[in-house]
Amino acid sequence: MDGENPLDRTPIHPESYELAQKILKQIGVSPEDIGSPICQLKAGMVDRVDLAKKLGANPLTVHDLLDAIASPQRDVRDNYPQPLLKSELLKLEDLKTGMELQGTVRNVVDFGAFVDCGIKEAGLVHISKMSKSYIKHPLEAVSVGKIVKVWVLSVDLDRKRLQLTMLDPVEQAKRGM
Repeated sequence: MDGENPLDRTPIHPESYELAQKILKQIGVSPEDIGSPICQLKAGMVDRVDLAKKLGANPLTVHDLLDAIASPQRDVRDNYPQPLLKSELLKLEDLKTGMELQGTVRNVVDFGAFVDCGIKEAGLVHISKMSKSYIKHPLEAVSVGKIVKVWVLSVDLDRKRLQLTMLDPVEQAKRGM
């Protein structure tokens, strides 16, 4: 929030700052006006497809950047349905191996997905623990915002890490895995 670049106050990744600057110039808004009513108005009025063509950019990227410029504090993940969280689970120390939880996928990366189970630390579900069958990428099994059932594989209190699985351990035990 206190970065030197006004784009630091947005969810825009630094790799996209150059394109975001071009978009700001095209809609006639200065970086200092990000999030202001005039910025919201101009970002809402622009023909996004036409702007993407003009800039030689992906229309979806331009759409996302305009939304971030108009509403820099908005987190799109907050619009997704929320899981039923266990009220007795407030911190990492409350979790035990084998516990069944429900959580929301907050981020998908090449090696797995991070799931919010209602405690400070998000848990990692490794790609190998997402599906009984082989998947090439976690997006084949999950997406951001999806509510999933998970089980605790391990809790590392020293490193504040939580390992989860989407594979039912009871079913896995029955199959001899």
